[in-house]
Amino acid sequence: MTILVSYCQYGDSMKSSFMAPKKQLLSLFDITMIVIGLVIGMGIFRTASDSARAAVTPSVFFISWIVGGFIALCGALTYAEIGSRYPITGGYYKIFATCYHPSIAFAVNCVILISNAASLSGVALIGSEYLAIDVIKPLMGIDLSELAQSFVAMGAILVFYGINLLGLRMSSTTQNILMLIKISMILMIVSAIFFPNSHVSKIVEVPQGELTFMDYVKSLGLALIAVSFTYGGYQQTINFGDEVKEPQKNLPRGIFIGILVIILLYLSISYAYFNVIGFEELKTTKGIAAIVAERMFGPAGKFAFSILLFIAVLAYVNVLLLSNPRVMFAMSEDGILPKSFSKKDEKRDVLTVSLTVYALISVVILFFADTFDKILGFTIFLDSIGMAFSAATIFIIRKRTKHLDSSKIYAMKFFPVMPVIFIGAYIFVATSIAIDKPETALIATAVLAFFLAIFFITNKKKKANV
Repeated sequence: MTILVSYCQYGDSMKSSFMAPKKQLLSLFDITMIVIGLVIGMGIFRTASDSARAAVTPSVFFISWIVGGFIALCGALTYAEIGSRYPITGGYYKIFATCYHPSIAFAVNCVILISNAASLSGVALIGSEYLAIDVIKPLMGIDLSELAQSFVAMGAILVFYGINLLGLRMSSTTQNILMLIKISMILMIVSAIFFPNSHVSKIVEVPQGELTFMDYVKSLGLALIAVSFTYGGYQQTINFGDEVKEPQKNLPRGIFIGILVIILLYLSISYAYFNVIGFEELKTTKGIAAIVAERMFGPAGKFAFSILLFIAVLAYVNVLLLSNPRVMFAMSEDGILPKSFSKKDEKRDVLTVSLTVYALISVVILFFADTFDKILGFTIFLDSIGMAFSAATIFIIRKRTKHLDSSKIYAMKFFPVMPVIFIGAYIFVATSIAIDKPETALIATAVLAFFLAIFFITNKKKKANV
């Protein structure tokens, strides 16, 4: 799931002076853990169901997770080289302005912010689904509709918007607790593979009849939509290109080990869902992780798991509300967004306008796309545009930085195969969405066109006022 990193997050580490102490560099272990931490989010507790629904056979279901991991590896290595060749604060944001026309930089960066807001909304909706099905319904006997669940998610966003307006910052202790909860839940699901339980579902495969090669291709493309959402986050390796000790050796190794661990974890979790719930049931079942907990520990386990997951989701929502307004602030400082987005409450150190706009965008997305499926297609289509454009900058940056080829920067092997595979994969995913959900693709394209139009209109007004 994509999170843009603010200027200030890595700003201090990029500054240097004659009297500055020697920069601390990331080890192989550090970069491996960073990659794992960036990728593993909350999506795996929901998206396996969406991937299974798109897969015509169990083999396509599992292959989609392997293919998604390989695409993530190609992307992570591509972004790592971009960051190594062009080490600048807010790298993922800045490369657009450096390599493309300002209108493309403006439109695509705005689209990425919208995509991030959609990701926040989607994750909040995952939490509200678990809360509605496994906590509210058993306790109160109320069966919340999808619209009601979206209002619960909106409520969570608005609560943390209010907290952020007060100037409260999430402490590192809270983040550590979040990671411990998330890791514990993941390990619990994986352990279901070995957990002896008489209630484990029998694996029943429904015959699909005669399937053509194109049926498999289409199915894989649709399954990759949910998988891509779950593997997101690796693009932030762009920020660590010059922060790694012996980058030529440690950066590719750390990324490879990190992505391999993630693939193995996701395959294990997917197999646990498949084994405990059953492939056909997995396609239509909500709260899949809580069902695994129930099969292992009974109703109490299901209840506790759902509450813990909602807590983890709330903390994740807060992190996105903290980070993305700072990106909007940086874009405002750079003149890409209006100056009002840099308005700050100095007393509380709160970016009031950016925070309000970002929270409002997240709520509006939930209002119009009140189901996770709608949000998933919308955010991945927008992500596909951002990923393809950002990864393509490697060809421009390589040409401009030929003089660095003999230095100690990281340069990927098998160039240009990896970035071509990565860009092609996201074009394939975007095409799959456009074929399966043309309305979603049309809305997302309209959003991009809207920001392009805004750029040229405001630019024309600026020139007229000169």
